[in-house]
Amino acid sequence: MKRDQVFLHGLPSNRPSVTSGTFLSTGFGYQADAVIKLSIITLLGVAFVIAAMPVCAGENPAPRRAAADSASAVDPAAATAAWLATVPRDEREKSDAYFEGGYWLLLWNFLLTAAICIFLLESRISARLRDFAERVCRGSRWLPKTGWQLPVQVMLYAIPYFLIVATLTFPLHLYENFLREHQYGLATQSFLLWFHEQLIGFGLTIIGGTILLIALYTVFRWAPRTWWVWATAVVIISLFVVVLIAPVFIEPLFNTYKPLMKPEIRDPILAMARANQIPTKQVFEVDASRQTTRVSANVAGFLDTTRIALNDNLLKQCSLPEIREVMAHEMGHYVLNHGAKLLAYAGIFLAIGFALTRIIFDAAVRHWGVRWGVRSIADPAGLPLLALIFGTLLFLATPFLNTTVRATEREADAFGINTSREPDGMAKVALKLGAYRKLDPTPLEEFIFFDHPSGRARIRMAMDWKAANLPAGESSH
Repeated sequence: MKRDQVFLHGLPSNRPSVTSGTFLSTGFGYQADAVIKLSIITLLGVAFVIAAMPVCAGENPAPRRAAADSASAVDPAAATAAWLATVPRDEREKSDAYFEGGYWLLLWNFLLTAAICIFLLESRISARLRDFAERVCRGSRWLPKTGWQLPVQVMLYAIPYFLIVATLTFPLHLYENFLREHQYGLATQSFLLWFHEQLIGFGLTIIGGTILLIALYTVFRWAPRTWWVWATAVVIISLFVVVLIAPVFIEPLFNTYKPLMKPEIRDPILAMARANQIPTKQVFEVDASRQTTRVSANVAGFLDTTRIALNDNLLKQCSLPEIREVMAHEMGHYVLNHGAKLLAYAGIFLAIGFALTRIIFDAAVRHWGVRWGVRSIADPAGLPLLALIFGTLLFLATPFLNTTVRATEREADAFGINTSREPDGMAKVALKLGAYRKLDPTPLEEFIFFDHPSGRARIRMAMDWKAANLPAGESSH
């Protein structure tokens, strides 16, 4: 499972495998760029389910010492080419095939979700679920006539709705997140263990998604003309709550966190944290190898929930300079307030998306509302239409969402290399990510599909830094 999908499966949240929050990972990272992903997922998760959780990158052979030596050349372009040339052709082709397959999965997920939305509307299944919820509430002697009618109606609609959508999306989800991951050697779980985690995630989806739906439909009913403004606020608050509680209450459901006991690794990380005013005195190790071969780390949480963590794959596959570089990058997200900034960006994207959705939704109801049994935005039967419109807008906005996140990742890269002073470590880690992330994409590919800088771009940044003759870290490579 991919942690940036947190509870829900929907339209454009299923980007190619570069979708998540850390220097290394598709999902197990500081909730910086995850904020925008969560805005997509939380909203679409109102309609579409899966559970997903962990993380990140398979190991590539480290570059030879000769390549590292060549990286110290004055010409950063030549040094970058030398690092990229250390990756065997067959491994590069495998990585490219995996990542480029994600382009198609992005499209297939969008088309499948759109088809499900249309099916639920045209078949009037959504309207019948709404009618069922209303009948139960009207016939209940125990339910107060005011106050509780709407929350219970939404709950009775949402639970079967989530079940239907989860069933219809499961085959593609199974291929994308289990079969395909094993095909490329990125997963370690058996099917039963994987499916067990999906069920946990689905339970979180039902709980979190239902609460969010109740809040949204309360807004829709109270403010039928200005709901798009208040809905934006509701989702932003929901995202903040998820960021706040995830390290303490959600992530431990999928992995075990224990204090890192290796002082030779722990102490340099804590030294960087102290130097950058990060309020934590402990580093945690995560048993991600039970799910994946990918390496990953994060600085997550807020105030008392702030936590530095790295997974056991990172400890096994990377040298100390590489680990220092990765952790410095993650600290960059925290120090540069990327979580707050991306939350603000998410608010802008959400407000624009909701405003456009309001216009299109009202027009669609005027034309097809009777046919679908949808009365207004306050009618739960219109949820598939809401998800279809908003999801389509997000799908079309994918390049812009990715660019926003990619810009913060590049800032964290710059912070990381200046803090760790490990240019070769940065280059080596970038090559390790090449096991699942295309190293040398075209500019158009990077603009559309990459929410992190490409491996080539990251190595070039490291070599530019090195060519400037700044003092490098003293750690042995």
